[in-house]
Amino acid sequence: MRQKTAAAGTAASPAFMVAAVVILAANLRAPLTTVGPLVPDLQRELGLSHTAAGALTTIPLLAFALLAPVAAVFARRFGMERTLFGSLVVLFAGELVRPLSGGVFLFLGTALIGAAIAVDNVLMPALIKDAFSHRIGLMMGVYTVTMNMSAAFASGLAVPLADEWGIGWEGALRFWALVAALALVVWLPQAWRQKSSASGVPAGSRRFSLWRSALAWQVTLFMGLQSLFFYCLVTWLPELGQSKGLAADTAGWLLFFFQFAQLPMMFVSPMLAERMDNQKVLIGSAVLLMAFGTAAFVAGQGWLLWAGALLAGIGAGMAFSLAMMLFTLRTRRPLEAAQLSAMAQSVGYLLSAAGPPLFGALYDAAGHFLPPLVLLLAVCAAMIVFGLGAARDKYVDDEVA
Repeated sequence: MRQKTAAAGTAASPAFMVAAVVILAANLRAPLTTVGPLVPDLQRELGLSHTAAGALTTIPLLAFALLAPVAAVFARRFGMERTLFGSLVVLFAGELVRPLSGGVFLFLGTALIGAAIAVDNVLMPALIKDAFSHRIGLMMGVYTVTMNMSAAFASGLAVPLADEWGIGWEGALRFWALVAALALVVWLPQAWRQKSSASGVPAGSRRFSLWRSALAWQVTLFMGLQSLFFYCLVTWLPELGQSKGLAADTAGWLLFFFQFAQLPMMFVSPMLAERMDNQKVLIGSAVLLMAFGTAAFVAGQGWLLWAGALLAGIGAGMAFSLAMMLFTLRTRRPLEAAQLSAMAQSVGYLLSAAGPPLFGALYDAAGHFLPPLVLLLAVCAAMIVFGLGAARDKYVDDEVA
């Protein structure tokens, strides 16, 4: 069984740190997924075009890609806990700014939110490696499931908050500032008590370049390809369902089913991965499920669509949580996990941002969904290659030492 890394630098009690991880994870997707259901209101009241509305999703993805390397730099300089606390301050500010009158504030707030979450995306796996050295798999499962469940609730609550509660789209967006405020309260003691070396580098960490590591590139490309697969289906699955004969509302439930199917194995997979010397069986199983699900979308209608959503959802949930887990399993020290996370998410989100437009372009060119679904099968084939490489029982720093 893999040797565990000793925890370093975290003085808080385990119960406090569990609460800190959960409340921060609840802030990492909900501020983004609450926007989609409110787009008609935003277009009507702010005069946004479809292109401008689409940018509300694109801006955070670009922030994830472009600002991920900065997170590791800040963590080295100030320490992970203080950097995470600072990101929550930026997140809170963005959620207060975003609902202010005028489209400029909407985009400024979105940019601030994306920047803050970019930092959190990178550092949370490293923090979990540091604070829960003997329960990494369990806490990675808690982290990923909390993040995705809050995202689902945010999308479901957006319209009821705006309409039934009578607080409008401004109040529905501002609602999540309350969750960010709660996270600030929880994280303040941890940021205050953090003990770092004079340079801000956690004990046992050292500088090295991941860009020369083949293993780091395999982790990075696996991360990017699984994200590309996910965002293509999130964007296009409802329209795919309608093209196969589903009503519009039923096609929406097909997407919900795909997302809900991710949760059980998203929780279990990191715990299984932690107990294995390598993760080839898990990664191979995840990719095969994604491929079988895609093949079901190609093959038929009716129940095959639901079977495809189930299989692809289980596989995508496994792939996402395993990608997060690889940041901790392929490194020895928390800050090295942050550096690998930064590299993988920077390149990975740039790669995934190209997925939905390419998927749509193939659909436009062919007039049907077969070519873009073949693209997803090709993505699965590439994921097998890079994923099995990333699953080897090795450490990235051994390659670049």
